[in-house]
This record gives sequence, structure tokens and C-alpha cells, in this order.
Amino acid sequence: MPPEPRTAIATVCLSGTLEDKLAAAAAAGFDGVEVFENDLVVSPSSPAEIRRRCADLGLTIDLYQPFRDFEAVPPDVHAANLRRARRKFDVMAELGADTVLVCSSVSPDAIDDDDLAAEQLHALAEVAAGRGMKVAYEALAWGKHVSGYEHAWRIVRRAAHPALGVCLDSFHILSKGHDPAPIRAIPGEKIFFLQLADAPRLPMDVLPWSRHHRLFPGQGDFDLTAFTGHVLAAGYRGPLSLEVFNDVFRQADPRPAAVDAMRSLLALKESLGVLDLPPAPALTGHAFAEVVTDPGAGRVLASLGFARTGVHRTKPVELWEQGDARVVVNEGGGEHGAVGAVALASTDPARPAGRADALRAPVLPRVRGPREAELNAVAAPDGTEVFLCGNDDWRADFVPTGETAPGTGVLGIDHVALTQPFDHFEEAALFYRSVFGLTPSPVAEFAAPFGLVRSRAVAAGGVRLTLDGALVRRGEWAPAVPEPQHVAFACADAVATAEAMRALGAPLLEIPGNYYDDLEARLDLPAARLAALRANSVLYDRDEDGEFLHFYTALAGARVFFEVVQRVGGYRGFGVANAPVRMAAHRARRHAVPPAKTPA
Repeated sequence: MPPEPRTAIATVCLSGTLEDKLAAAAAAGFDGVEVFENDLVVSPSSPAEIRRRCADLGLTIDLYQPFRDFEAVPPDVHAANLRRARRKFDVMAELGADTVLVCSSVSPDAIDDDDLAAEQLHALAEVAAGRGMKVAYEALAWGKHVSGYEHAWRIVRRAAHPALGVCLDSFHILSKGHDPAPIRAIPGEKIFFLQLADAPRLPMDVLPWSRHHRLFPGQGDFDLTAFTGHVLAAGYRGPLSLEVFNDVFRQADPRPAAVDAMRSLLALKESLGVLDLPPAPALTGHAFAEVVTDPGAGRVLASLGFARTGVHRTKPVELWEQGDARVVVNEGGGEHGAVGAVALASTDPARPAGRADALRAPVLPRVRGPREAELNAVAAPDGTEVFLCGNDDWRADFVPTGETAPGTGVLGIDHVALTQPFDHFEEAALFYRSVFGLTPSPVAEFAAPFGLVRSRAVAAGGVRLTLDGALVRRGEWAPAVPEPQHVAFACADAVATAEAMRALGAPLLEIPGNYYDDLEARLDLPAARLAALRANSVLYDRDEDGEFLHFYTALAGARVFFEVVQRVGGYRGFGVANAPVRMAAHRARRHAVPPAKTPA
């Protein structure tokens, strides 16, 4: 196995003061940091004090950045730039940093002259070498004359100074669509630094894309495994360093953000084959979902055809079942109206404990009675507990009630939907992918009645979770269902199941007639089928692979409700287009304003 690279993070990735950022980076296990100049400028600590602070925390200062608009300028500007550089080298000496990042110029003074750029960078490297320092030259994707890494390397090679090399930044290279394979031809010793950032594919100018939308590796659409593999194959032996500009990350608590950043690098190292981690668990489906709520959830489940099959031996917890769908109702678990836990069935439930711990997601301590099953749980970023179950031993924690119910056609749990705090949306997808091996789908966005909502599914091995997030939910003018969460049950016939549940008194959500008028206009469904959907408030979606029929209950508590879905053919989505309809209908019911129904 190749040697495991060190890890570093640019202070610009995190929120807070420089001191806050350093503490968060150290606590997350980073080996070093890039000190962003603005963070130092606003710090009350001197460079020497920052150096001592880093030493106390076990951090090295691997890069000082950025130094802008240096090369290919007129002589008087060049002289001023060298004076500026000497002052920065003084600061770096106090910091204990030996490498400075020089970005390709965007200055109006710069001219398109590679020979002049090489000559002036050689002069800068000569000054740096006299101080025992190095210069890493980086091609900005929006550089005035140098915007590609191969161009930057030609200039560095022409300058021919041992203290001058290149800095390779995945965003600047991949955002421009440049082929990273030629990186392998750059001598490893001339690659002075590597900066990594992922990003979603966005049809926008590269500068605002870079400034606001970068992500940690594994959270976006770039192939960072292939990119980093080229850099390591060239012989680079420096740190894998993160440089991520993201508006959300830079306002979030730096401590969990730094943990998320470290988790992204650990997962990247595993994909590169330079780090061995216990493999992700082999999943086989949903074992159960736990709802933390008041007794109302049990009443709703009963009206859906579920039976209360067990009562926990020591806790105010009940087990409700229908088919293979199992819901644990916890009436004493703290915040009411939440999906408190999801339990995933696995053929190797003990395996994730070591993997989770290695990925900075330690197994939660759990108090259990002498006769209770040993279940491992890991806390997701939003606080949801994720259990791994290998068999049905956990059901022995419940005393059977002997109760039965007629059933209404529910077969099992199709998926669990979890609303994420906005600043955990990206982190959540990475968490489930890296720790549990779930595959994220592309992010979907829809215009809900109260603002834009982002949704992303993660799935594997019969397990499906959807992660939803809205930007703000404030004040009186906000959804009446804050941060909703729900459990979706699978059935074979949504219309028949809805009719059976309605006969049992289930509080099914009424969908307005306008929806079905629009559905008829868009899809031209057979009249009888449309009438059945309308009569039972069943929503409908389809794609090239199949169809999706689904309906919802009213709230069973402050935030939780249930959904019943029917998948036809190879449909793998979640009816996202219908989410705004559901949200508006929930608000109408919450405020006791029933939506108008048109006759079938």
C-alpha cells in the first residue's frame, strides 16, 4: 500500500476566529493547516503566538496564502511586489511557514508574456530561497493570462528555480473541464502543494461558483479519486489539503464542520487505497423506525391497520407492526414529533462500529437492561440515531401483547424522510455514504409554498433515506409543520390500501381538486384511474422507468406523519414534484382550513 498522506485544511474553510479554526482543526485530527491571510490579519494574536498555538495543538503550518497579482507586470510594479513579498516572508518566518501560495495574476497591470512571468517568479523564488522558503504557483481558473495548470507548469519549468513549484487545485482544474491525466508528467518534487475541493456541477461563471459553492470531497460531482490519484502517481508526497469556499460552512459551528471535512478526506484516502478501513456494512433493508411522540402516533398507526404487538420491558416504548413494517413508538424520548432513530438490517451488524469510529462518528453509549439486545447506534449529523440489526433479537426486548389487526396492505418500510438543518445538508449525505455505504442521488430542488427546498436520497441494499433541507423557516410566516419527518410504507395497491385505511378512520390528508385537474391536463390518465386517485387523495408521478402512487396521513404529533407508496416498474424516485402539494395540504389541515375538493 502507498504511504498514507498527511491531512491539512485551509482556515478559510471554517467559521470563527483563527483561534477557533485552529482548535477545531486539531480536534478533528488534522495534521496541519493553511493559514489564510485574512484570518491572520484580523486576529489579535501575533504570528509568533499563532505559531506557538499551532505547536501546542500539534498542527503544522503547511502554507501561507494567498499572495496575489505578482507576475508579468511592469518594472515599477514588480519592484513594489518584491517589497510586499519580503514583508510577507517576514510574517511567514514568525509563523513558521515555509511555503507561500502565489495565484496567477488577475491584475490589469499584468501582460501576456510567459518569459516575463517566468523571470519575475524566478526573482521571487530567489528571495524565498534566501529565507529557506518556497513558492507554489497556482493557476486560477479566472486568471487573466494563466488559467490552466499546464500553462502554470510551463512557466515554472521555464523559470527553473528549485524554490519554485506548482500548486494544484482540484477546483481550478476540474471546473474548467481540464484533463488531469497530464499531471502525471509533472515531477513529483515540483508539485509543492495540493488543494482539494469538490463542487456540484452548476451552469454559472466559475468565479462565483468557486467563491460560494465548493464542497468537501465526496459531497459534489467531481471525481476527486481519479484527480488525486494522478497527483500521487506523479510522486507528490505532501499533504492532502482542503480549500473550500462555502457560504454555509463558513457560518456553521467550526467543530462539526471540521469533523465533516476530516471524514471527507478519510473516505477519499480509502478510495485511493492508501487507508484501510473496516468495510461498510452489507445492508438488507429497514429493520424498524423509531418515532418519538405522544400516544397520538399509536392511534394513527392503528387506523392504518397496524397492530400493537409489543410493549418494552423497561421503557415507555411500544412496537407496532404490519407485514414487515415495524415502527417503535417512544413516548418518553425527549422531543416529541421526531423520527428519533432508524434501524438498518445488516448481515454484519458489528462491522460499522470500527468503521464509524475511524470516520469520526463514534458509536453512541447506550444504557441497556440485563435482558435487552445489544444494538450499536451511531449519531447522524442531525441527531438521528442509526442502529444496525443483524436479526430479530431486538424484538425480545418487547413483551408480546397478543394483539392483532386486520391489516390494510402494508408490506414494509419503503423509506424514511429526514429534514436536515440547512447547515447539515451536505454533511448528512457524506455521513451516510461514508459510514454506511449508501449511494447519494443527485440533489433535487423544488419550489415549495414557503421557499426553495433541496432533497437528496441515499440508498443501498433495500435501504432508502431522503434528506430534505430548506434555507430558512422563521417567524409566523412559515410552514405549520416545522422540519417535518415521516416514515413511508410500501404497498402493492395504493388505491385499495387508501380505501381500507379510510374505512378504519385513518386521518388521511385531503388533496385539492386543482391537483387532479392539472394531473389530467399533463398526463392524460384514463378517466377511471384519475377518478380513483381523486376520490382517495392519492398522488401520482411517473418517469421513463415506471409509476409512483402515494398518499399521506395528517400529523401524528408536532412533526411526524406517515406516507404509503406503491412503486410500479422500475421507478426509483420519491415523487418530489408532489411535495409542494403535500406541504400546502398539511398547512391547510394544521390551520383547520380544509382544501376544496371537486366532485370525482
